[in-house]
Amino acid sequence: MNGMNTEERIAELEAKVAELLAEKEAWQAEAKELREQLAQALARIHDLEGRQAKDSHNSSKPPSSEGLAHKTRSQRQASGKKSGGQPGHEGHHLKLVERPDEVRRHRPKHCAQCQQSLEGVEGQVVERRQVQDLPSLGLVVREHQVEAVRCPHCQQMSRGSFPEEVSAPAQYGAGIKALAVYLHQYQLVPMERTMELLEDLCGCRLSEGTLTSWEQEAASRLESTMEQLAERVAHSRLQHADETEVRLDGKLHWMHVNSTRLLTHLAWHQKRGRAALEAIGIWPRFTGRAMHDRWKSYDGYGCAHSVCAAHLLREFTFLAEHDHQQWAAEMKDMLLSMHAAAQEWRERGACCLPPAERDAWVAQYFEIIIHGYAAQPSPSAQAPLPPKRGRAKQSAAKNLLDDPARDGQTKCWPSWMISPSPLRTISPREIFG
Repeated sequence: MNGMNTEERIAELEAKVAELLAEKEAWQAEAKELREQLAQALARIHDLEGRQAKDSHNSSKPPSSEGLAHKTRSQRQASGKKSGGQPGHEGHHLKLVERPDEVRRHRPKHCAQCQQSLEGVEGQVVERRQVQDLPSLGLVVREHQVEAVRCPHCQQMSRGSFPEEVSAPAQYGAGIKALAVYLHQYQLVPMERTMELLEDLCGCRLSEGTLTSWEQEAASRLESTMEQLAERVAHSRLQHADETEVRLDGKLHWMHVNSTRLLTHLAWHQKRGRAALEAIGIWPRFTGRAMHDRWKSYDGYGCAHSVCAAHLLREFTFLAEHDHQQWAAEMKDMLLSMHAAAQEWRERGACCLPPAERDAWVAQYFEIIIHGYAAQPSPSAQAPLPPKRGRAKQSAAKNLLDDPARDGQTKCWPSWMISPSPLRTISPREIFG
């Protein structure tokens, strides 16, 4: 025993065992820490891969953000039909107008048989053909002259006056102003190309300052119209809302859209969230139902809310493709089927679905929701994260499942309405008219 008795040897071994146990505990603690770091790293990688995988077909990113090399993928399913008109489709062609602007008669000068002159002989129209074309483009100069007239009774000279809109010795009229603003602001033709186009087609030479002043004049004339639009949208029963990035003088701003079936209100602001919505003033007054994406700034208003199905389809596509959430794929298919069913009943002239069919859709909807919650990992199974203030971070799938009932909002999805109806724009001639 190397001079050690049994008790000493036992004590030495016990000390060695205790040392090994302490080392084991340290290794276990280190391994646990490494596992936590690995889980966090994997979660971070998954999140970054998810961001990288997002494009216009599975998120709210616009197609313009993907570059020219990216192939656009639509949510629409192939119909299996060839492009163009289908069998039985009645074609459309250019039709004759009842009152043409100009009529040119083509008469024979001599008889086709005996060559007798037909000058002055009455004929009859046997066939009509029309050519619809643009008139020759160019500026029409309309001169205004003020006259002075001496009264024959008292010999007093009385002078006429120019119309209010004629304020300079030589100026451009409302028509060319309207066309220039329309091209630059609505058709988004760059300023230099707008000026070049007007010079090439109309012989009108403009400067950037002139075009800018016309646009400022148009904006001033439209102020009351914009106020009326905002008022009517704010008091409508249903509005669609969205926001998108826009560059003004090279700086990021946000274009906020509020629209109904017939009206559209556009306003830009430096902010995207609540400050912009309050400044524009439509949301604070709105009490109907709002259709929008899941941007959280909208949730703070007490109106009824519906999430746009087009946005939901893209989110379900992402969850199904990237996170492999089967319930999301099922919900996407169900939404598309619901929309097709609603369209079919509309075509039949119905204003709503039959109660039995509607109840079946609702039951299927909640069944998929239950499957969605069951597919989410329990909080204890999720990767541990450093403690932070506020609500614990959840997965995108869990956030989407919780969204309709979040914060006590009266929000519902799915929505029967996928996109707004076509909208009427104000004619440029109405602005300067």
